[in-house]
Amino acid sequence: MYNGIKVIAFDADDTLWVNEPYFQETEKKLCALLEDYLPHHSVSQELFRTEMANIPLYGYGIKSMLLCMIETISRVTEGHGTLKMVDEVIRLGQEMMQHPIELLDDVELVLQALKGKYRLVVATKGDLLDQERKLKKSGLQDYFHHIEIMSDKKVPDYKKLLKHLDCAPEEFLMLGNSIKSDVLPVLELNGHAVHIPFHTTWAHEIHEGELEHANFRKLETIKDVLQYLPV
Repeated sequence: MYNGIKVIAFDADDTLWVNEPYFQETEKKLCALLEDYLPHHSVSQELFRTEMANIPLYGYGIKSMLLCMIETISRVTEGHGTLKMVDEVIRLGQEMMQHPIELLDDVELVLQALKGKYRLVVATKGDLLDQERKLKKSGLQDYFHHIEIMSDKKVPDYKKLLKHLDCAPEEFLMLGNSIKSDVLPVLELNGHAVHIPFHTTWAHEIHEGELEHANFRKLETIKDVLQYLPV
């Protein structure tokens, strides 16, 4: 049982709503666009390499992916990619941005159970405008005391959030689908973290090996957290 928790923070993408499958679908379309130049798996490798190199410049999100897709086209085609290919990438990105929000199972049930008993926070990384848009379209805004859209989710970012919330680490619980982003930095600060796996994960967020920590739990669904919180 979690006792003494005052603030519960939720990751957004693939914790509150579906996200990664749309990125993977778009990546597959890029691979098809470039299949005359490289096999699909090689295009995926080139895109991932480009994304990793550009995170310090572009951060995370759809816009970052679009820029990396265009750069990948240029490199894979050795500069012979057409403007038509670039137009198609832009269209794919706009399609992603306009995609309806698909809430994950029991998200609203959990938020209804916790609202008023804890300060509820969204702590997510990505493009500011896009994340604000998704949150508005989700209809979940009114459940949250605070929205924090972070450029990254590392120890200094969580320190800044805790300071803003005037919350001690031992009073903070983070829920998310990424061990690397939602769990490890919080545990390092002696906060509490819950991992709720999503069926697919971006390669950059994959954590190898088992994790054991007194402040860590792995749950099957978001609803399971209610078993451990006084409500």
